[in-house]
Amino acid sequence: MVRGFALSARGERTKPVQTRLLQYFLALEREGHFARAAAACHVSQPTLSAGISALEAQLGKRLILRNRRYGGLTEEGRAILPWARQLVAAADNLMQAAAVVKGPLRGELRLGAIPAAMPAIGFLVEALLERHPGLNISVRALTSRQIERELAAFELDAGLTYLDFEPPSHVLAVPLYVERYMLVAAHGVLEEERALGWEDVARLPLCLLHQGMQNRRILDARLGGRELALRPVVTADSYVALFALVRQGRLCSIVPDRHAMLLEGLDWVRTFALPDTDEGSRIGVIVSDRAPLGPLAQAVAAVARDIAGRLDG
Repeated sequence: MVRGFALSARGERTKPVQTRLLQYFLALEREGHFARAAAACHVSQPTLSAGISALEAQLGKRLILRNRRYGGLTEEGRAILPWARQLVAAADNLMQAAAVVKGPLRGELRLGAIPAAMPAIGFLVEALLERHPGLNISVRALTSRQIERELAAFELDAGLTYLDFEPPSHVLAVPLYVERYMLVAAHGVLEEERALGWEDVARLPLCLLHQGMQNRRILDARLGGRELALRPVVTADSYVALFALVRQGRLCSIVPDRHAMLLEGLDWVRTFALPDTDEGSRIGVIVSDRAPLGPLAQAVAAVARDIAGRLDG
């Protein structure tokens, strides 16, 4: 077990803090429940509770508000939270850095992806596993803001997100491809050979993502520059929901070209190219701009650089 060290109030070095105890503390803050935190750490609930009590005793501060259940962090608990995250992440990176010198990269790689980029996940993950077959990869669908926040909190190793609109800060970015828009409609709703302009699209009965999703905010901003506004009949927070709505035959939708490609070969749907609003939206891999960069983040960035541009076309 990797250990850090604690300092007394007078700056004197005291007994080392075990990262295991910090992991218990972080799991409880993340899960908000003792039993779920214990399960996440693969220990019993009494073991987790005892570990957190030991951490509190070692620091001489109460970190958790609790009676019979978790009640949040104390002021002291909130103060140590970013340092606990940093210590645990540094310990994990230290172990991986030592292991990969003469061996393959192993462990869990945590990847967050915006819904618009999910169709590209297969290509990225396949490239990662081809180079690092010992990895286990966890993919989570997150908003762009969640990805940025969880990278900063050491809860993700990398993200797949938009790079230009509301650009993430304090990250290293590797562009992968450019997203374009397409219209999807049930078979027979629109004329097959009809050329559509954005003025035509704005008059259609639409179902779209809600404005909490960055893809929708980008679309609205770009059409706003043309003095056009979209007023959807229905909004949703997933592309699966949009496709289910379109299939009923009443509504059309605007989706990224990568999602439209997933519909190829289905007899109930037709896709229509739309005029470019501008140069398109770049989507790429981001990792936190920290030095040194952890082995997992290095691996994702290196693979992303190698496959950059192959997803276009």
